[in-house]
Amino acid sequence: MHFSKTYTKLLLDLPPELRENAIQYRQLKKLINQVVSELDALGLQPAVLHELLEFQGAVDGKGKQKEGARPNIVYEFNSNSGKIEPRLRLNLSALQVSDIPSDSEANLDVGTEYTPGVSLLWALQRKAAVQDWEEDSSQIIEVTENDEESHPVKHPIIDSDSHGAPRELVIPLVKDSAFFELLSTALHDLSGRLSVLYTDFTDTLQALSVKIADSARPVSANASNFHPHSILSHPGTISFPSRSNKSDLSSWREIFQLYIESEVFQSLNEVNAGERPIAESEKRLKLFAERITSRGLGDKRKLKLKQSHEALQSFLELNMFILNVKKLEQANAEATRKILKKHAKRTALPLPLGEDYFSREMALIPHSNGSSFASLARVLVQALGETLIPIIPSVDDYSCIICTNIAFKPIRLGCGHLFCVRCLVKMQKRGQGHCPMCRAPTVLVADRSNVDWALMNFMEDWFPEEAHIKLKESEKEATEEHLIEMGFDPNQKCVIM
Repeated sequence: MHFSKTYTKLLLDLPPELRENAIQYRQLKKLINQVVSELDALGLQPAVLHELLEFQGAVDGKGKQKEGARPNIVYEFNSNSGKIEPRLRLNLSALQVSDIPSDSEANLDVGTEYTPGVSLLWALQRKAAVQDWEEDSSQIIEVTENDEESHPVKHPIIDSDSHGAPRELVIPLVKDSAFFELLSTALHDLSGRLSVLYTDFTDTLQALSVKIADSARPVSANASNFHPHSILSHPGTISFPSRSNKSDLSSWREIFQLYIESEVFQSLNEVNAGERPIAESEKRLKLFAERITSRGLGDKRKLKLKQSHEALQSFLELNMFILNVKKLEQANAEATRKILKKHAKRTALPLPLGEDYFSREMALIPHSNGSSFASLARVLVQALGETLIPIIPSVDDYSCIICTNIAFKPIRLGCGHLFCVRCLVKMQKRGQGHCPMCRAPTVLVADRSNVDWALMNFMEDWFPEEAHIKLKESEKEATEEHLIEMGFDPNQKCVIM
């Protein structure tokens, strides 16, 4: 299938608001045909241009070009007008006398008129004064190196007897200008459209973050169910009240955890870290949605609030939007590459990408992986991670480094490192006095004053289920150790004699 059909099919799969700013690939192809016709009318077929655009300077024995050597013709962009205006600059002094056909070969008089069937270069080599060229004469400009301004002339004539400065002939390419004008306008409009989409995305993201924060409220949102502890409290009397059903905190934490594990758009693996291909991202997003459904997070089994269902739907739609933006960027980038490649192949005119006035418009073409240009999709993924994910604290940020569970009840040693009370008690019983992290002698001197009460209240507020499970496990483990110390086997059933 030709790229034109593939490109059209891909655009039809995108939403209308993204499709309307796509590059007009077929229209650009038609303009390339007009550029070829324009060059043919000047006698500049691809084979001729290939030969003329090569540097014709003499080469010495060491393979270096001699000073003063100049190419026959140069393809460049005129930036004086503020627009992209391609033109050809012919070095008339570089045309060799040996290349000029004889009178018998040409069978034409010096005053032969220029017609589309006669090559412009052949006419110049014949040193003929071109007559009756009213339509195109206004586009031909004769300049010299010593002239500061270009002066239009009606008849480009070669003065073979002149020994002054090299003379040049500038030929504006009208159809080529139309081609690059259409391409640069499309890229400029696309850039503006992507800026608007980014603004709309951030507004939607902020509204979604408020909705999720309202549906995933901590325990303290219901003041009657939360009683903070202080240094005056006794750690052994800590208990958990009945949990409120007016929050989907645990469900949203599970959703975000599944999303992070899915790595939909970015791979965090050290081997293949970086942005994922579109097909892989689409596959992982579908798998993420299936995992949500299979765990009951997409219905009323776990999401109890109506606004949570609406927020989850918006969250999935934002991910689909990012995926569509990635498709649009890749499609436009591929269309731009292919149309420029086709332009260079059909016309034999190399693209001067080094020109500053054109490189600004071409900045929208994605570069290699090492490029400093960030795509909109990458920016959206970053905004998604920075705005939504931090709304709900992750239990991994408050885990004990020894048991890897939540560090409830938290003990902060004198060196500043955090452990759960059960792991600290075990280290003290074993006589391990040094901190496992920094080897500071702070373990054996830790006591009740090392309890981090503020962090304990935070954990009880934001991780009620995890903290409740950890508290029950710690109490069970402490009871078993106490029975073993008294000589009883906790795994043996009681026998009444």
